[in-house]
Amino acid sequence: MNVRDAEEVTGLLLERGYRLTDSEKTADVVLFNTCSVREHAEDKVWSLLGAMRNLKAKNPSLVVGVMGCMAKAQKGKIFQRAPHVDFISGPSQLYEVPELIEAVYKNRQPAESQGNCEKVGRLQPIAAIQQKRRAEFKTVSYHSGPVSAFVTIMEGCDKVCSYCIIPYTRGPEVSRPPQQILEEVKRLADQGYKEVTLLGQNVNSYGKRFAPQTSFADLLAQVNAVPGIERIRFTTSHPWDAVEELFDAMKDLEHVCEHLHLPVQSGSDRVLERMRRGYAADEYVRKLELLRQKVPGVAVTTDIIVGFPGETEADFEATVRLMERCRFDSAFMFSYSPRPYAASTRWPDDIPQEVKDRRLQTILRLQERITREEGEKALNQTVEVLVEEADRLSARQGMGRSRTNRKVYFEADGLKAGDLVRVHVESIRGHSFIGWALPR
Repeated sequence: MNVRDAEEVTGLLLERGYRLTDSEKTADVVLFNTCSVREHAEDKVWSLLGAMRNLKAKNPSLVVGVMGCMAKAQKGKIFQRAPHVDFISGPSQLYEVPELIEAVYKNRQPAESQGNCEKVGRLQPIAAIQQKRRAEFKTVSYHSGPVSAFVTIMEGCDKVCSYCIIPYTRGPEVSRPPQQILEEVKRLADQGYKEVTLLGQNVNSYGKRFAPQTSFADLLAQVNAVPGIERIRFTTSHPWDAVEELFDAMKDLEHVCEHLHLPVQSGSDRVLERMRRGYAADEYVRKLELLRQKVPGVAVTTDIIVGFPGETEADFEATVRLMERCRFDSAFMFSYSPRPYAASTRWPDDIPQEVKDRRLQTILRLQERITREEGEKALNQTVEVLVEEADRLSARQGMGRSRTNRKVYFEADGLKAGDLVRVHVESIRGHSFIGWALPR
């Protein structure tokens, strides 16, 4: 989502005559698109903003803006800790960024987006928020990739997990009308894009408030029928809404890739309940078993948090057992950090940092082994690759991704970005496949 947010702001500015520069030292405007899901992400932004102080001192006309979730959650602290920041804009007000920049140039004083990203169930009925924000969706044509494009299908989340800041920074779920999405996908196909990734905080709950309802599986079928689109990906999915209808769509729709990102967060039922995830570990495992039955060879990736308040050693061992049972292709793994507004911030952060670090290192090593072992199943096999780069390092080396979202590097001649090729996998380097393209 953050990548697409950055693309949309970039596109809006390019339309107004701005151009991209390779260095902040030659820039007139420097924008930070931020994330608040993890404390570590915010720490990086604070460090980068500190580095901007000297640059702003050398170039007082430089405009520095902070966008995204951190801007929404930490707006008071940003102006306090980084007074050289000129404006902030939350994730639901990114379309206002060009006007904010112009206001800074005109008034030379800090500015803040005046839009509101309402908390779930607060301030006004969700239906009213839906109607207002659905009307605000825009289609921005700029995409940074040559063959693959992100398409936002919805924003916000209704789940309100106890550790998560997203409902408070992005608001309740708002789905874009399917016709608007299809029009954007058709334009992308006409421009030569071969792959689209459908984006949302919880894509599985797409369209629930439409009348009549349009399910996410319905939308996948409609996108699958767009001529020229060879691959469809999507992220992120909540296990609660990952239903058999979705698995059937992944099985039956030719262009939907065999990859599902399904964050489990923990293998302990007690921790999952405190996280307000809405499912038990065995329910999650049964869904994966059904998916793998319907879609053999599907790659499943996940998110895991260790050190959640009250997590015992037995809870942690349950997570380890779940990882060994599920055998994820890869995982984003983090130690818990309190996030503003989230319910868990009211609970003691009672797991010592050294315990969090030990648990995190344990699952990192475990997942590294599983990822390697799962990848080795592709050795001496052929995989379909969408070429993203046809002249990496030399005219004979290409790079692309398999349908299961593995990076693949291969020797080839006469290919171009956007080609679909079969690659024989000869070896594995890190998480990537190495091989050569078969004659077409």
